[in-house]
Amino acid sequence: MCGIVGYIGPKQATPFLIEGLKKLEYRGYDSAGIAVFDGEKINVDKSVGRLSILEKKVEQHPVAGQVGIGHTRWATHGRPSDANSHPHTDCTGKFVVVHNGIIENYLHLKEKLIAKGHVFKSETDTEVVAHLVEEYYQGNFEEAVKRVLSEIEGSYALVFLTEHEPDKIICSKQDNPLVIGLGEGENYIASDIPAIISRTRKTYILSDGEMAVLTRDSVWVMNRQGVPVNKKVFEVHWDAEAAEKGGYEHFMIKEIYEQPKAIRETMTGRLAKDDSAVLFDELKWTEDDVAAIHKIVVVACGTAYHAGMVGKYYIEQLARIPVEVDVASEFRYRSPLVDENTLAIVISQSGETLDTLAALKEAKRLGARTLAITNVVGSSIAREADQVVYTWAGPEIAVASTKAYTTQLVALLLLSLYLAGLKGAINPDRLKELIHGMKELPGQAHELLEDVQPIKAFAQQYGFCEDVFFIGRALDYAVALEGSLKLKEISYIHAEAYAAGELKHGTLALIIEGVPVIALATQRDVYEKILSNIKEVKARDAVVIGVAMKGDDAIAKYVDHTILIPATDKFLSPVLTVIPLQLLAYYAAITRGADVDKPRNLAKSVTVE
Repeated sequence: MCGIVGYIGPKQATPFLIEGLKKLEYRGYDSAGIAVFDGEKINVDKSVGRLSILEKKVEQHPVAGQVGIGHTRWATHGRPSDANSHPHTDCTGKFVVVHNGIIENYLHLKEKLIAKGHVFKSETDTEVVAHLVEEYYQGNFEEAVKRVLSEIEGSYALVFLTEHEPDKIICSKQDNPLVIGLGEGENYIASDIPAIISRTRKTYILSDGEMAVLTRDSVWVMNRQGVPVNKKVFEVHWDAEAAEKGGYEHFMIKEIYEQPKAIRETMTGRLAKDDSAVLFDELKWTEDDVAAIHKIVVVACGTAYHAGMVGKYYIEQLARIPVEVDVASEFRYRSPLVDENTLAIVISQSGETLDTLAALKEAKRLGARTLAITNVVGSSIAREADQVVYTWAGPEIAVASTKAYTTQLVALLLLSLYLAGLKGAINPDRLKELIHGMKELPGQAHELLEDVQPIKAFAQQYGFCEDVFFIGRALDYAVALEGSLKLKEISYIHAEAYAAGELKHGTLALIIEGVPVIALATQRDVYEKILSNIKEVKARDAVVIGVAMKGDDAIAKYVDHTILIPATDKFLSPVLTVIPLQLLAYYAAITRGADVDKPRNLAKSVTVE
């Protein structure tokens, strides 16, 4: 997720570009840049680091001009650096582009362009787009952009500028947001409304496959074939603070609702179109590489540790490789049995978690191969690990992790299927079945988020309870751990998660009349067992909220309330099951008047012991 802005009009462009990028810095903050046409040429200023670095640079060397585009980056292809910062230019410097998203076929296009003599300056997928415009430009900017859009595959919000026709900006989108702000004798472009809300409240919200041409006095919207599209003006009534959160009350709920997109982005380019294989171009492992792995250790903290618990089930059951899961702060000090035949997988949203970084270094010292699963390109853990799998969730602002967790689950399942395929441990038909199911997940997650009213009602009804218990078996137990953590860290309710089979071994002593128990029942192979455990807590007069799959007609007979997720494979269910638990925690915190985005005593990234 990156931030994009653009301006064309009678005023100086740079002040708006910097102002707009400040409003969008929550979308990405590892580098920033602007491109402004000064009447003769396009001047590009960009730098790695926070936007403040670019701002100082521009203040010292101002660039005049009344048309320009800007970008604040959250790295996906290429580490954070000056060269990889946007905007990107072609060989001549006369075509400039900024981009949010992923160009899936960029390697193929890059190879073709290099063969034609194009010289690349960055590691990014985006630079391919700038060179393509140069390649296709024959005196008509719009036609060149249309041809580029017909060549590229993936998700994108793209904005183009050229010295050849500096009286216009062209933009287009597919699966990534883009908004056009309508002014008087001037027009704006932005990834999100916060960037333009101080300048105009009249907007066009572009739809997938649409392309727009902006001049000072007009905006033409068309499809990729050039057929005009009649857009309705959307008038923004949010205040500026609400706009930064996309109209949501808190970043946490915004990020919960961003999960369908984040799940899709994390799978982008990693699933074969015919569902036959998982593709990891960044790993390029062979059968011999996987055969050399005798054991896997997964090391993480907090929410990432809970994702690792799910990953253990995935890897052991699909790839048939033994897995240990350890809390990073414990792994460091217990003289772990790790050697050259061990793969150490470390998981961290920020890539800066100190205990996890130290555990990674310890695993390397002991001779293990290391793989990081992280959300931040160029982070300390990404740099230290032998190999990296990125979760393309975009920046997560709320302290309580939501979309980072679900994308970690997706990355772990992808990795498990990748290992299973190389080992020959999975039937090809079963592999296709799971990949097809993964492709359904974004739509199913969206479906879950369409009606949250029952969950709100549960939160209001039980939000002032002081104790809540979560139970589950197999993968449901691993998800119960995360549901419990979410509830206690933002609502301050004492919450505990237990493997349901352990109830008789002490936990039942805590079950009293009226205590809420969240029972997860999505795993069919232990379904009868979890029903027995539900009966046990009901016999002690607990109030039970059952979480099960649609089509399960039995669960309602045993529980007081039900939450149903879309029916899916047992390996895919954790990605969906956790979403209502996140919502339950969020609305419980609201009920109790807690500070959702900044819970007491906690920080987003734990960089101290």
